[in-house]
Formats: sequence, structure tokens, C-alpha cells
Amino acid sequence: MERIIPDIAEGARPPLHGVRVIDLTRVLSGPFCTMLLGDMGADVIKIEPAKGDPIREQGAMKDGLSWYYAAFNRNKKSVVLDLYTVEGRDALAKLIQTADVVVDNFRPGVMAKMGFPPERLKALKPDLVTANVNGYGSSGPYVDRPAFDFIAQAMSGLMSVNGAEGAEPMRVAQPITDLLAGLYCAFGIVSALRARDINNAGQHVETAMVNSAVSMMAYLASEFFVTGREPVRTGNDHPLVAPYGLFKTADGEIAVAPSNDVILKRFLDVIGLPDLMADPRYDTNDKRFALRRELNTLINARLVHDTQDAWIARINAAGVPCGRVQSMAEAFADPQLRAQEMVIEIDHPGHGAVTMLGFPVKLSQTPCQARLPAPALGAHTEEILAELEAAPASAGRAGGSR
Repeated sequence: MERIIPDIAEGARPPLHGVRVIDLTRVLSGPFCTMLLGDMGADVIKIEPAKGDPIREQGAMKDGLSWYYAAFNRNKKSVVLDLYTVEGRDALAKLIQTADVVVDNFRPGVMAKMGFPPERLKALKPDLVTANVNGYGSSGPYVDRPAFDFIAQAMSGLMSVNGAEGAEPMRVAQPITDLLAGLYCAFGIVSALRARDINNAGQHVETAMVNSAVSMMAYLASEFFVTGREPVRTGNDHPLVAPYGLFKTADGEIAVAPSNDVILKRFLDVIGLPDLMADPRYDTNDKRFALRRELNTLINARLVHDTQDAWIARINAAGVPCGRVQSMAEAFADPQLRAQEMVIEIDHPGHGAVTMLGFPVKLSQTPCQARLPAPALGAHTEEILAELEAAPASAGRAGGSR
């Protein structure tokens, strides 16, 4: 199995070394954000109620451990606080004084109702960076609506463009709006920390699930803004380019992406249709797009005479992006993915090795590390609270210790 603690340049420290993050998040969007910060070296303290984050009890369990929870809460410490009590809120206030970042994924306004409005947070730590992941943003008519990934996918327009032509709208299988919002929030936080280095001031970071999905509409949005026309669902075909998509070989389908005329010419040469682009029926992309089903039939008629492996080798060798549709088992066993260390194991005391996804961001001098397994509920409560009791009454780490 892949190594989980990569080599670090001598004397180098992780990018977020010395940054303390108070993590008030639960389930997915927020924990994904704080996991990314922890992977980059931040000291992440996860505040949990007595029953813990709900996903401790969700997903497939092994030896009493949710691997779903384990995957999104590595590199964190767990502190149990009852924030409905004065004592719990006082402890949180003391923790915030030691922090650089506070992250929550409550609905807008919930932190204030808990006794931590923006002005109190600023008073506790003047240069604090605060961050919130929510469904719709903190302004507008939907602020108080509950949010969930499926609803965010529907409301953002994302579902309207996914699926086959004439079929119903289709959600992305992964909780993509949760993940995007968490990713954007982590990016916003590190940007705010950099701004603090320059300006000596904290600020608030906000990302919303719907906004995050909207931002990924890419050229579909551009085309709509230009034409005013709703995109037609095209399934595995490209909405702007043809031919492009899945094609049938002798033993299964392959994905081919000839994204421009140069690459398309290479593809057609390899499969034995060198003159097709000179045919007046197919000599422009607009013509090919209008006749893409007819064109796909011509290409399939060539590809069915050889296997997936044979075509993938030849087509890639010609400089044309090509691959097979892999199952999870195939993808996680793929030698390229393994070489990139995108499957790792982390030892969880009492539970053994837990397999999870690796680090997609590769830093040459200070790579991400799996320093800590996902914590048992409240595993660090005594340690952290003892630290607070030992600190002077005015303790605070102005500007952090980065």
C-alpha cells in the first residue's frame, strides 16, 4: 500500500503549520473543508456535541468505525462541548481566542443565536478569519431555507443539463455541491489568511452550495448568455463538439475526446477515416454536430473490428485523449492512480488500517500528510481544555504562530 507520510524537504514545515482551526462543522461540506486544511498542516480542533457528528453513525461500519467519517475527518482532534450550556460556550470562547480560523456550516445567523455574533468573534480575536458554508448564501429570499446537495443540484441548473436528450434531468452521483462548497471555502480561508499577512486584519469567508455549483456551469453558461437558449441534454456526447463521447469496440466502449480539428484529424486517421473531414457533409464542427448520430455510427463501424485495449493504445499514441469507462474497482487498481498515491491507508488505533482517498494536490517541498487518523469522539477534550486552563487569562495567539 502507498506510503501516507511523504518525504518533506529538510527544515520545511507544512504550509498551514501554526494555523489553528476551530471546526464547528458536521456531515460533509464543512468537514471536507477542514480536512483539506488539516491535510495542509493546520491544527484542526473539531467541536462535537455529546452524540458526535451524525456521520459517525452513517455509511458502512467496520469494527464500529464509519469509514465515511474516517475519510473526512483525518488530521483533526475531537473536543466534546455542550454549547447549550454556559460552560460549553465559555470554553468555546477561550478556544476561539487561541485560534486563527473558525469554520461552521450552520445556516446564516445560527452562530449569532448561539452567542457568537460577528462583533463578539472580532472582540475575542481581532484578526480572526471566520468562515461559513451554507446552502444559498447570507442574502436573498432563500437564506432561511434548509439545504441539501440534491436540492442544490436541482436549484443551480446542474441537473437540468445532465442526462440523455429527452430523458429526465439527472443528478451527479457524488454530493458534488457539498464538496465544491467545501473546496471553495478552504480556498477562501487560505486566501483570507494570506490577506491577513498583508493587511493585519481578519475577515469573513462565505461559500454556498448553490453558488458553487453555478460557478461550474462553464461554457454551458456562456452559450446560454450569448443565445438565450437552454442547453439540450446530450448525455455522453459533448454539447458543443462532435464527434466526442463513447464509442463501441469489439469488447466494450471507449471514451474518446477529439476536442479540436487537429486532434480529430489524428483520430480519424488512426481509425481509417482519413478523408471524412474533407467530405462536405462533415467539413465543419457545426455540420458534424448536427449529424453526430450518423457520424458516431460510422466511427463505431470501424472500432468494432478491434478491442478496447488495442484502440486505446493506438489512439493515445496518436495524441488523442482516450480511455475506458472504469468501475471503482478498476479505477482504484489502475497503475496510474496507484502511482499518484490516490489510495492510501491510515492506521486507526483499535480499528486497524482504513483505506481512503489520497491527496489530489501535490506540493513538491511540503506535501500533504496523513498525520492523524479521524479522532474518537472527545479523544482530545481533556488535553485541549487543560491547555486552556493552563494558559493566562488573556491568552490569545495574535496573528497565529505561522
